Amino acid sequence: MIHRRRERQWLRRAGRYGTVTAGLGGALQFLLVLRPRHTRISRVDILLIDDEPELRQALSDVLKDAGHTITEVSDGQAAAALLPDSSFDVILSDVRLPGKDGLTLLRLARKEAPLTDFILMTAFAEVGEAVAALKEGASDYLTKPIDADELLHLMGRIDGTRSMQRELTEARRALSTRPAAHNRLIGNSVQMTKIRSRIEMIAPSDAATLIVGESGTGKELVARMIHERSPRASKPFVAVNCAAFPDTLIEAELFGFERGAFTGAVKKRDGRFRAADGGTLFLDEIAELPLPAQAKLLRVLQDGTVEPLGTDQAIKVDVRIVSATHRNLRDHVAQGIFREDLFYRVNVLDVSLPPLRDREGDLPILIEFFLQGFTKTDAAGNRQTPTLSTDAYAALSAYRFPGNVRELGHAIEHAVVLAGHGEITLDHLPAAIAEAAPSGPTLLADPSAVVSDARGGTGAVVPLAMAAREFEKGHLRRALAATGGKRVKAAEMLGISRKSLWEKLRMYELEEARPKPEA
Repeated sequence: MIHRRRERQWLRRAGRYGTVTAGLGGALQFLLVLRPRHTRISRVDILLIDDEPELRQALSDVLKDAGHTITEVSDGQAAAALLPDSSFDVILSDVRLPGKDGLTLLRLARKEAPLTDFILMTAFAEVGEAVAALKEGASDYLTKPIDADELLHLMGRIDGTRSMQRELTEARRALSTRPAAHNRLIGNSVQMTKIRSRIEMIAPSDAATLIVGESGTGKELVARMIHERSPRASKPFVAVNCAAFPDTLIEAELFGFERGAFTGAVKKRDGRFRAADGGTLFLDEIAELPLPAQAKLLRVLQDGTVEPLGTDQAIKVDVRIVSATHRNLRDHVAQGIFREDLFYRVNVLDVSLPPLRDREGDLPILIEFFLQGFTKTDAAGNRQTPTLSTDAYAALSAYRFPGNVRELGHAIEHAVVLAGHGEITLDHLPAAIAEAAPSGPTLLADPSAVVSDARGGTGAVVPLAMAAREFEKGHLRRALAATGGKRVKAAEMLGISRKSLWEKLRMYELEEARPKPEA
């Protein structure tokens, strides 16, 4: 018979684990389930305690191969001596140990290392003791024979939770150290850092500024920041949504009118330009302005005067124009629905806001910001920010947020209301976001392996959100390929509705989203 250790080495060189047994007289069995070599899990610092040398070695081999750091001891007394001066992520301990047993170590660890996850390994007959240990603070337990896949899955889940906690803690720290004046444009990504710098550069100017970006990216927020950092900060900031008024009323709203200028004009009104005199006028959704109003706006920008409806009197105004749109104004100019001369007037300076899905690294700090913002004081007067479960955090990370930061804010508010003061789980998130949660081991796979599979390259470690998106996109392609492009069958295979599949195909802009005849 091949020596067990040499057998494991041979199997690793072959690229897969096989079934390996180890133990004393066959009493202990250690089952290593077939698992692709590249499916590496995350990395944690583990204290492994077991008095059976072969089982301890087998466990250590598997965990090290998955990238974890292992410290091995053979008895409870030696483990207890390490606790005060060491900071392990996980303690993996047998229940029956010489010196101090596993339950005694658990109680000690709760005092010496309260942040460390404690997992017990137990024989099936001792499960009752393990369940009782959960009530004393154990994170989980594993029954012998130990299943390698279950072990690695558990370690990955623990690391996912700890990673989430680290990200949210860092986000909390970043929020607390950010000066109040900058607290409104949240994010530490390269894109947001550049945008804050650009705002500081263009704010002192009086030049017309155009802000472009998808709905929900914070265009009005940026407009207000430009105003607040400008010499006009003490003067009015007036915002008007150009899409909110009928074509017949938008001119009256902007330029004002005299009494009797039209039916219903029972009294004089100055209009938004005069209300913003000396300050900033924010024209949101400027692409929706009808052509007649565009012509009058161009005249105001050229002459600095407005003519209220019902009079030919020109009134001088001193207003800085900041405009915003989620449309492509150049395309509108080419189509003849937006004046070219007005486009160049409003686009002297520009700010382009990225969608949330492209702001890598900003999601944790935004989640923490909204969690803090929507937290309410309970009946006892305590204010405690809700926590997120690992699955809920993974779903938020995987979702693409077509509504951007605004949609994220609404989703967190929705979850906080439903969760009350408890932990936010998948059930508390909006359905569309909950459905985006990756399932099973997908969450725990090494992101570089996911990117490698999806893109066909070797890949590098990437943020979880990107890895999850790439995996889901590739998985949709594989499901459609397996069903010959039949979306009804693919939806059934994936366990989602046909509508959900269609929305995901459109979201990922897959070629398969185009309508095809269904068999």
